[in-house]
Amino acid sequence: MNKFTTFSVAILASTFTIQAQDINQAKKAIDAEQFETAKTMLKSIIKDKPSNGAAFFTLGNVYLTQNVQDSAKIYFDRGLTASDEGKLNYIGLGQMDLDKSDLTSAQSKFAMATKDMRKKDFQEYIYVARAYMNADKPDYKTAITTLNKGVAYNAQDAQLQLALGDAYYGDSKQNEAYVAYRNAFQADNSLLRAKMQLGVLLKGAKSYDEALKAYNEVIALNPNYGPVYRELAETYYKIARNKPSQAAANYKIAMGHYDKYMSLTDYSIHSRMRRADFLILIEDYVALEAEANKMIELDKVNPRIYRYLGYAAYKNGNVDVAIKSLENFITAPGNKAIALDYLYLGLTKIKKGTSADELTIEPAAFEAGMVDIKKSIEMEPLAVQELSEVGKKLFGQKLYSEAAAIFEFGANTAESTSYLDDNVYYGLAIYYANINKAKGVQVDAVALQKADAAFDKVLVASPTYLEAYLYKARTNRLLEKDDLMVKNYEDYVAKTTELGAEELAKPAIKTKIVECYNNMAASFANTDKPKAIEYFKKTLALDPENSYAAESIKILK
Repeated sequence: MNKFTTFSVAILASTFTIQAQDINQAKKAIDAEQFETAKTMLKSIIKDKPSNGAAFFTLGNVYLTQNVQDSAKIYFDRGLTASDEGKLNYIGLGQMDLDKSDLTSAQSKFAMATKDMRKKDFQEYIYVARAYMNADKPDYKTAITTLNKGVAYNAQDAQLQLALGDAYYGDSKQNEAYVAYRNAFQADNSLLRAKMQLGVLLKGAKSYDEALKAYNEVIALNPNYGPVYRELAETYYKIARNKPSQAAANYKIAMGHYDKYMSLTDYSIHSRMRRADFLILIEDYVALEAEANKMIELDKVNPRIYRYLGYAAYKNGNVDVAIKSLENFITAPGNKAIALDYLYLGLTKIKKGTSADELTIEPAAFEAGMVDIKKSIEMEPLAVQELSEVGKKLFGQKLYSEAAAIFEFGANTAESTSYLDDNVYYGLAIYYANINKAKGVQVDAVALQKADAAFDKVLVASPTYLEAYLYKARTNRLLEKDDLMVKNYEDYVAKTTELGAEELAKPAIKTKIVECYNNMAASFANTDKPKAIEYFKKTLALDPENSYAAESIKILK
């Protein structure tokens, strides 16, 4: 009987070890971003041992990583009933509460998960901290505080130090992150993610060459560690953005590394979506459209694919596909549409209403597009930065009223990187829309006043942009505000004169100053003839053949 008992205990111990090894293998697959492999392993563990709460928790987290909340919740809820570490699943449910901005409920669940911890336990602190970091709105400071509770019991644990590194990195504490990642790798030199993160820190500091060296050190240790190739791809993307002249070559290298990453992880619909995200980054919309169509064949019901197809079709000029795809995505139940979805939908509607020669836009199509664009900017004000090039194209097509409507968004968003340009073009578009009015059609006084205000913003942001004074004068001339027109012209002449004789001698500058003198003279012709004559004489001093000035002096005398 004693022998049998001993043998049974040995069998049980062996079974427990196998289970532990299985879940550790699943965790290694997760670290390698082989999520489909990990899911298969975890489901097998759960089937063989439904009491393994850690397996439910780990599987739920994989689904959260893949943004499949429904499946995540199913496994967390089932895991709560598991007899072995079932309380861990409260942490997963707590993260889902954080995603819903329900901090009170999340904290309550975290408390339930940790209330029976033994004094030397610390794994739960890592999981809770990860929940704070992985939430839709990360809270890195609380994660650091939580992890420091674990440090008190086992400061040398590699996973604890790795999590600390991630928390410090998220909180923009680069030095502390570096120390934590280094400590993690020293504690466990098989933890390649910790060593890889040292390269990520260098990438964040724009030390791209040093980052590449760090990644190559990881590859030397294990050339089959997939995530390092994703980091290589993203680093070459950064290099491409930093060196536009070499962008095409570096984008190609980046894509090669990303494909290597894919080959070492999996080709599931979720990994293909990650690749699609990267194609958007490097602006390869031809490849994105092809990839989106392949994904639709694999999963005809996943609405996110329609976002990719919509973006790509918009960029590639396939307007009908773009509109249908984006509308399918936005209206799909449970989807979270973002500003860019509405922005591209609106721009596509405008593009659809544009004539083949691009010289006219159907008013109804333009208005429909503007509704979506306004919705986009309400969601994310900096979406205006995407509109600047669109406005410039419309301006180049002499669609001035439409260009002004597009530029108005950016002209009123001071935080935008295109704020100065947008105000310049906004003012110019309004001016040209009114200077080209058909004979007998009144100018739009309200719009012209907005143009004048836009040029004022330009002069505040860039006082040396003297053309703004000229266009203020021209705008006020259209508004028949002669006093303001004269002041603006005087300002242009005075500011230009300050630049010296060499600047004044330039033919283009001479022409503009002649414009100033002639218009100022004309404004005084009925009220102050001597002053009018004085300005016309200044014109003739610069341009003796100017017939308008010469004839006007004769009339005034």
